[in-house]
Amino acid sequence: MTQLLSALNLKKLKSYADWKLLLFLLLFLNVKLAVKIPAIAIIYLLQFDFKFGFQLKNSRLPLFYPLIIIVALVGFVINGNYFNSNYNLVFITGIGFWLICILAIHQLKLSVEKNDAEVIHRTIALFFIINAVASLLNLAFIVLEIHALNPYTYQGQYQKYFISTGDFVKGITFDTSTTNAVLNAFGVIYFLTKKNTAMTLVCMATLLFTGSNFTNIFTLIILAVLFIFNSNRDQKSVIVICLMFLVIFMAKVSPQNNNYVVNTIKSIFYKKQIISPWPTDNHIPITQRADSTLNSEEKRVKFATLYLDSLAALPINQIKREPLPPNVLATPTGKIVLPWPDLNGPSYQWLKTTPPEQQQLVDFVQAHKERLPISGNSHWGTVPGKVTGLLQTVNFLKQHPTKIIAGDGIGNFSSKLAFRATGLKFTGEYPQKHIYINPDFLTNHLDIYLNFFSKGASAHSLTNSPFSVYDQLLAEYGLAGLLALFVCYLFFFAKHYLTLTYGIPLVAFVMCIFFIDYWFEQLSVVIFFELLLFLNIKEGQELLSQKLPITK
Repeated sequence: MTQLLSALNLKKLKSYADWKLLLFLLLFLNVKLAVKIPAIAIIYLLQFDFKFGFQLKNSRLPLFYPLIIIVALVGFVINGNYFNSNYNLVFITGIGFWLICILAIHQLKLSVEKNDAEVIHRTIALFFIINAVASLLNLAFIVLEIHALNPYTYQGQYQKYFISTGDFVKGITFDTSTTNAVLNAFGVIYFLTKKNTAMTLVCMATLLFTGSNFTNIFTLIILAVLFIFNSNRDQKSVIVICLMFLVIFMAKVSPQNNNYVVNTIKSIFYKKQIISPWPTDNHIPITQRADSTLNSEEKRVKFATLYLDSLAALPINQIKREPLPPNVLATPTGKIVLPWPDLNGPSYQWLKTTPPEQQQLVDFVQAHKERLPISGNSHWGTVPGKVTGLLQTVNFLKQHPTKIIAGDGIGNFSSKLAFRATGLKFTGEYPQKHIYINPDFLTNHLDIYLNFFSKGASAHSLTNSPFSVYDQLLAEYGLAGLLALFVCYLFFFAKHYLTLTYGIPLVAFVMCIFFIDYWFEQLSVVIFFELLLFLNIKEGQELLSQKLPITK
């Protein structure tokens, strides 16, 4: 009897989720390429199938992937870079990334085809639970290290954490915190539509812990649209709770991050310099600092301090007392207080020396100063680097009309691969003997990146990074690549709009986040998006078939 129950429980556990898919997601979304490739190998051993089903009409998978490879090959021939052996390695690597995308999306489609929708739902929920636990562990290790409950306000260790705490919340992927943020934004939209309140709030909390302002803004926009046009009373309540989470986080947990967002917006719209969120004038008494330099909390402290000082100055309070020892801290009324940490001390200020990873950027700028028109002249400017990067791409194509159709070629202007091939360890290791930097990349996007990221941490923002899917496809694959993205990728999913539920807001959200990174090369959030869309399409088709009359 016991053996029978054990067998039944094992069978029930086995059918609870698609464990092969869960394993694949956990491995393939890992930041290391050395983990992604074995993940592909393992899933194909467990689920051997190479019937991709590409065809011009009713293609099983998006035609975007084979088309972008064809465009890359055309550009390779036209641009004539094949005589450079180092570039040949870059080109082959770039094609390899697209082939990995095809292998990954095929397995996602297989998993959705072979399993019931509920099995995939439970698999996705398990992934987000594991990721939330990993993200909480990231925070727990920081708390144990600094011995402070809130690392978002901790200024010790040269402000290693403080406003940058979210950068360390990487989750189960060990990738950037932005990757973790985008995945959880997917989760918020997905679970909200599926009416899973608990998981919606788990994903929202994890999203906030990453401190990704761009992702927060895009998520709020999508939630606002859902609140107005496509939600019932319960879902509206959950959206309001999510908004409350954000307000509490920005006001109480990470107030400096709130100031940083405001200052960044000012720099964009009012053409003012970004005010550093890291305190630089703590040595000035708060009563002598201008109100315009204070946040709301500091203004209250200043008001209270001035009020207490005025009370202490009244004649009735001028009572002679025995002087306290010089090292004892006391209030104006003589009450002895325990000393607070010296926020003016060196360990509570931003590190004045240049860290090693930033020093190599400074050295590179100095070595190539004459070829870097922006960073070589210590230019700052008020226009965000991302906007400048897009303008560089447009101007480059205007000056080189022969490259408008097929672009400048893989790794030649705007891509993660172009940054990696520099050997400066922007996005991973690259063999030093095969370093490749195209002059078009050097004097444009690399110059922009160096200009901001070789400076202080206040300039290290996504607004100043030229990374963008749209920019990459336009610059390196031309109008043909950009057109393929909209017609053969985004429309591939959006054409099912009549039956999609969470799919439509996810498509809109992905179109937003394509502005902030080279997501296809990241080999992470895009495949999760594809999994969710394949699942939603299957649900819609099943629902539609149930409504159709049975014909004889």
